[in-house]
Amino acid sequence: MIEFKTAPNQPEELNSILNPVVKKWFFSRFKEFSLPQLLGVMEIHSRNNVLVSAPTGATKTLTGFLSILNELVNSSGSGSLEDKVYAVYISPLKALNEDIRVNLVEPLKEMEKISEKKLGIRVAVRTGDTSAAEKAKMLKKPPHILITTPESLGIVLSSYRFVELLKAVEWCIVDEVHALAENKRGVHLSISLERLQSLSPQMARVGLSATIAPLDKVAHFLAGNENGSPRSCKICDAQFLKKMDLKVLSPVPDLIDVEHGKMHDALYTLIDELIQAHRTTLIFTNTRSATERVIHHLKEKFPKRYAAEDPTIGAHHGSLSKTHRHSIEQRLREGKLKVVVSSTSLELGIDIGYIDLVILLGSPKSVARALQRIGRSGHKLHAASKGRIIVLDRDDMVECSVLLKSAVEKKIDRIHIPTNALDVLAQQIFGIAIASKIHKNDLYSLLKRSYCYAGLSLKDYNEVLDYLSGKHISLEDRHIYAKIWVDEETGMIGRRGRMSRVIYMTNIGTIPDETFVTVKIAGSDHAVGKIDEAFLERLKRNDVFMLGGDKYEFLYAKGMVAYVNATVYRPPTIPSWFSEMLPLSFDLALEIGKFRRLMEEKFNRNRSKAEILDFIDEYLYVDKNTANSIYNYMRQQYLFAEIPADNKIVVESYSDAGRKYVVVHSLYGRRVNDALSRAVAFAIARSQHRDVEIGITDNGFYIAYEKNVNVPAALKLLKSDKLEIVLSNAIDKSEILKRRFRHCAARSLMILRNYLGRQKRVGRQQVSSMILINAVRRISPDFCILKEARREVLEDLMDMPTTKNLLKAIEEKKIKIKSIRTDMPSPFAFKIVLESHTDVLKIEDKAEFLKRMHSRIMEKIGEAAA
Repeated sequence: MIEFKTAPNQPEELNSILNPVVKKWFFSRFKEFSLPQLLGVMEIHSRNNVLVSAPTGATKTLTGFLSILNELVNSSGSGSLEDKVYAVYISPLKALNEDIRVNLVEPLKEMEKISEKKLGIRVAVRTGDTSAAEKAKMLKKPPHILITTPESLGIVLSSYRFVELLKAVEWCIVDEVHALAENKRGVHLSISLERLQSLSPQMARVGLSATIAPLDKVAHFLAGNENGSPRSCKICDAQFLKKMDLKVLSPVPDLIDVEHGKMHDALYTLIDELIQAHRTTLIFTNTRSATERVIHHLKEKFPKRYAAEDPTIGAHHGSLSKTHRHSIEQRLREGKLKVVVSSTSLELGIDIGYIDLVILLGSPKSVARALQRIGRSGHKLHAASKGRIIVLDRDDMVECSVLLKSAVEKKIDRIHIPTNALDVLAQQIFGIAIASKIHKNDLYSLLKRSYCYAGLSLKDYNEVLDYLSGKHISLEDRHIYAKIWVDEETGMIGRRGRMSRVIYMTNIGTIPDETFVTVKIAGSDHAVGKIDEAFLERLKRNDVFMLGGDKYEFLYAKGMVAYVNATVYRPPTIPSWFSEMLPLSFDLALEIGKFRRLMEEKFNRNRSKAEILDFIDEYLYVDKNTANSIYNYMRQQYLFAEIPADNKIVVESYSDAGRKYVVVHSLYGRRVNDALSRAVAFAIARSQHRDVEIGITDNGFYIAYEKNVNVPAALKLLKSDKLEIVLSNAIDKSEILKRRFRHCAARSLMILRNYLGRQKRVGRQQVSSMILINAVRRISPDFCILKEARREVLEDLMDMPTTKNLLKAIEEKKIKIKSIRTDMPSPFAFKIVLESHTDVLKIEDKAEFLKRMHSRIMEKIGEAAA
């Protein structure tokens, strides 16, 4: 049973269980117990499953470890400390693991000074970087607290010697649950936790998470199932413990009537003023390229402050070397940096010392992400988290203002947890078979105890067993051999082949290998540049994109080479930074849609400007300038066309430069719009025999064409109960399915990334997967790993379930579709088309283009008002 713990324990109760040494150490460092400690410590002491959710710097980690350290100190004092692993700590980051080791070893040393004797409590880290000598040392003297990652846990569970040390684990701490639950690393971990639980039946699970929702679902993910029902788990919710000082800022009073140069100057002047008014500032951008751009402009504009010989500014993102990132983290801890600019790499709880201000450049696209980022400031328990969101356009202003309202009112976006991932299942079954023989029914029961596989069908399970046991003989032509054996008479399963353990250990994991793709002109060997693979996934034949300032039309890809046509006159359909863009969360999109609906209601009732401004002031937490800008933006859309909302999709048609455009205003986030736009394009291709160009954003999508196309008719053809069939057909020959199949084939060990000490390059993997995808299609269009690639695209990358619910709401008339025709794009439509075509214009020209379009829109609005 999952339940919330609402009443914290009294400090006296915690004091009563603490060893005198631990108590003396604790109160030498802290004045009192924190709320997370009062909620969680006694539950962990009582071996209950617990999820502790609290902001960064709210003592979550110490809450998780205090009871455990206390028990170990007690055992050490009584001479009953055994040579075994008492607690396993799992985090998604190796860097975080080293932080935790230091933060455990130091307190233990201080406790030894207090007790004036050696405690003999061992702490060790085991990851892919751990040397063979250190691993051997662990076998002789096992750590009492083992710090590891999800992948390394999978390895030790299949290590016949180390696994013996895991047969009496009392606690398993999963840190940063929010970062694991929403991807396949979390799916993999959910099975590993069940494997660990079967070795140590009395083990308590402790989850530590930053701001996340829904907490009961995350607690279920952590605790798993027993006898078909969720295991008991207490939720200790201290998410909103810390005070938040949040504001939305604009560098200029008017975001439209301003020259690019002035906007650029005002932006960096504002950033510099904020940096100089604080001791240490952390700036988050949404892309790696933006991170580098911000650093460059600050150094260029303020060379004395940021471009000195010993710079006080640094960049931190995933494309930089590990050495550089560690150097930045260390200099931050030492207080040597005034400002660090990051994309997403510093969102998790790596110790970076004291930050007193977080700046978000542009919308972080979800309330949870905003709170996690801003929570990096005021890292101490009683320090307020201070965040400033800087907006550069009016859509961002509306989005961030609604985001701020949701943050203040504690409305957190719900996460998506993948389920029934058959590629991860295949990898884990192989690992289990390596560890020991097991009956297929017992294995099925173990798997269904995982939250992620509670709905696993016997059919899917047996199909994965058939693949792993080599039932499909034709796959041997592609060098895919049986990895396990299944005895049909006894039902027992075991590993097959002497190399199976080595193959498993060297290929485990769920993070796919990715690299850059070379772009070449078709019919020649001339390379024009490189794009990242995530960008290639989004390209369809005839899509146009920018590279090195020139336009190219995508034709096809072969391995890690994309072939293009250089003679192209159409504007780009995919912005070059598309693959780095964070998607707007569905829940935040609905909140923005609700605000739009309320605004339209005010306009429909002819409320005065003063009344509507009062409503904005009351509804959102914004200043007068921002409220006025939002009013003007909404009024322009209302007078020009229609305001799309959470219960209304507006389909707007117009022509421009001989091309016809239909903009579908569906403010439900990019994951939904990706699915919906592909389904509409497929319906148009099948029913009207036309190929169309598509551009996708969070606020909607556009369809461009030259010959007549009826988009509303295609939209009405889509039925909720047939959406999966439509989308499966729509992606069947797409680049995205081919790439994702490679990822799934590698996870399920159909493609071995490492074999006999040799590493298979990503290009070779992709060529192998393209041959392999045809081979498995001949076996069955629903071959388990191909089926999983489809599921990953439709459910994890896109959001087919929500799109299905959206179509059902349209069928039930809960959401209406309104078609309008204009002679130029409305303000909202202009934003959708501009965001997709933004690479056509240099940034300076874009500002001027925006002003010209705004003038035309205002003329039209003036005519409409007259």
